[in-house]
Amino acid sequence: MDRRVVVTGMGAITPVGNDVETFWNSLVAGKCGIGPITKFDTEPFKVKIAAEVKDFDPLQYMSKQDVAHSDIYAQLGMAAACQAMEDSGVQDTVAPDRFGVYMGTGIGGIDTLMKEHTKLVEGKPRKISPYFIPMMIANMGASLISIRFNCKAMALPAVTACASGGNAIGEALRVIRHGYADVMIAGGAEAAVNPLALAGFINMQALSTVEDPTQACLPFDKRRSGFVMGEGSGALVLEEYEHAVQRGAHIYCELCGYGSTADAYHMTAPDPEAESPTRAIADAVRESGMDTDRIYINAHGTGTQLNDACETLAIKKALGEERAKKVIISSTKSMTGHMLGAAGAAEAIASIKALDEGVIPPTIGLSEPDPELDLDYTPLVAREAEVDLALSNSLGFGGHNACLAFKKV
Repeated sequence: MDRRVVVTGMGAITPVGNDVETFWNSLVAGKCGIGPITKFDTEPFKVKIAAEVKDFDPLQYMSKQDVAHSDIYAQLGMAAACQAMEDSGVQDTVAPDRFGVYMGTGIGGIDTLMKEHTKLVEGKPRKISPYFIPMMIANMGASLISIRFNCKAMALPAVTACASGGNAIGEALRVIRHGYADVMIAGGAEAAVNPLALAGFINMQALSTVEDPTQACLPFDKRRSGFVMGEGSGALVLEEYEHAVQRGAHIYCELCGYGSTADAYHMTAPDPEAESPTRAIADAVRESGMDTDRIYINAHGTGTQLNDACETLAIKKALGEERAKKVIISSTKSMTGHMLGAAGAAEAIASIKALDEGVIPPTIGLSEPDPELDLDYTPLVAREAEVDLALSNSLGFGGHNACLAFKKV
């Protein structure tokens, strides 16, 4: 018998707010977190904007020594995990060997890699930090969180590009569902707004080159021309239902379905037939056990030509044309930019809040709809709508597809 899994804690560090309440209120208000890059001089670059995290102080969550010995992606992940743990109140109610961590990241410690490589290029190999390797590697976010909260069941990263956060949460669901742990911290973190990563994304022609922050990230709009880099983190505390009930936890919702598939098609381009994301969505809906048209989908919605067309096709194929016309969709990336490995986690939180609050966050900037994309994408402003099921889609380079399903308890 599969065990039920519920969400009892949430934490977020995002371009539109450094806690869940601020993040959610900003989304509902249609606040754009995109702006000129402040971390470095963008004069040599065709892209000048990104969705940066603002006013983040890692010392609120970590010691000065731990901050010095960790990459910013791990610091962001730790912050979201700390918030989620405080929100849940689960500490000291679960045995360490029944408590685990899955913290995803698409790129990991690329900021550390760039800074330490500069020392090598400058002919100073002895100046490279002895902490370089543990700061750079993609598992360290999960490891540091496990050390902090004494999670001894397992500590793993999901590294599936832009699907990392979604896959981490989905795989954590399966861990609890099948009895390997009772509580999991799960989510994603990314901090890749630096010259090296920006140049790489520019040269693969993935990014929008529009300099107006309000017109650069346009999911489902006919003017869409690429995504905008973002950064941040999101974390959930997932808990076996009976464990949560017995300790009197506040339960936000049930994580009731998960689909994970692979395109096996191309390194960066989605399969135009959308066969595999269709299966991911259909699998999540089937696992949910819900037969309803009152569905909200937080779309992957990057604002690239191929993604938005393929995702729309996948939704239609998974739900059927008639049902797809009735669901409500939006892309919060229009406000947060693309948070890469953190996107799926932050967007899971947005999905949960939409389900809980009965409010659908908008797709801002969607003023010129693409006639080929004919579903309800919640253009420009939020609206009230009671939904029974919330889905969060994440689609990553390499053909990774994840869909999470949440319902009320």
